[in-house]
Amino acid sequence: MKIFLATDHAGFEAKEKVKEFLVQKGYDAEDCGAYTFDPEDDYPDFIAKAAEEVSKDPDSSKAIIFGGSGQGENIVANKFKNIRSVVFYGDNIDIIKVFREHNNANILSIGVRFTKEEITLQAVDVFLKTQFSGEERHIRRIGKIEDIEDKK
Repeated sequence: MKIFLATDHAGFEAKEKVKEFLVQKGYDAEDCGAYTFDPEDDYPDFIAKAAEEVSKDPDSSKAIIFGGSGQGENIVANKFKNIRSVVFYGDNIDIIKVFREHNNANILSIGVRFTKEEITLQAVDVFLKTQFSGEERHIRRIGKIEDIEDKK
C-alpha cells in the first residue's frame, strides 16, 4: 500500500515525524509537500497532490494530511472523486476505527494544533491497520456517496 503525505507550514513538523514513523514501519510513503517550512505557503497546493494520487487508486493507497485544524485540508481532499477524507483531532483513537470500518475512509486529515505527537502516531497506525468492515449497509452507503460523485 502506498501512503501519500501532504501538509502546509502548520503541519510540517508532524508530517516529517509521521514520514519517519512510516518508513520505520516499512510503508511505502511518498511526500507530496510541503518540502520545506514556509509560513506563507498554501495548503491546497500540497493537499490536492496527495488527494489526486489516492483518487487514482483508492483501493491500494491512502493519504495522511496535516493542517492546523485539518478542516481546510479535509475540504480540499474531498473535492476529488473516490476520496473519503475524515478529520481527526484529540485523543479518541476509537473514532478512527469507525472512520475505516464504516466509511472506508482513505485519507486521514490531522489537526495538529489539537493533537499531541504521540496521539498522532497512534492515530496513523490505527488508521492504516484498521480494515473496512465490508458490511452490506456500509457498502450500500458508500455506493450512494459514489452515485452523488457521478452526478457532478
